[in-house]
Amino acid sequence: MFPLNSGSDNAAKIEYTEDERALLDKVAKKVVEWKMAIPAIMTLESVKPLNFIGAQAMIFFEPIVQTLLNLKDYDTFRGMLERRESVEALLLRIEHFDAIASRKEKLFKKLQKEYLKKQSWGYRLKSSMLGFRVPKHLEAEWKAKLDAIDTPSTSTETPKGQE
Repeated sequence: MFPLNSGSDNAAKIEYTEDERALLDKVAKKVVEWKMAIPAIMTLESVKPLNFIGAQAMIFFEPIVQTLLNLKDYDTFRGMLERRESVEALLLRIEHFDAIASRKEKLFKKLQKEYLKKQSWGYRLKSSMLGFRVPKHLEAEWKAKLDAIDTPSTSTETPKGQE
């Protein structure tokens, strides 16, 4: 079960297989990676009532998509889209991963600002003109801090009391 429950929605009550959970996470992470979370959320929210028609359209386009995508994942995703609750679950996962990405970006900017405050005026000018690169001696430390953000919330179990 997904930890995000929006009250009366049935998305958190549906049992998903491991493949379905992995596919939802994969799609949500890819949307956030492409920085398309807001357009994806708006689109999914607006076409939520048409999810079954969208799943049927996926059957029509299947021969074309077979050349580009993994057929097993495509079939699993199409089958999930036939259930209205799956669209809500996908929305929740996109929002979850977008929140993690936002926290990581804020932390990175904070670390960058703190580091640049300690540097000379010339180095700050060079960084603003050419772009900032994490110094080699701080890469491991910054990576550990950024990775620590999503560690506690990666659980896919339902918190106690929300069952």
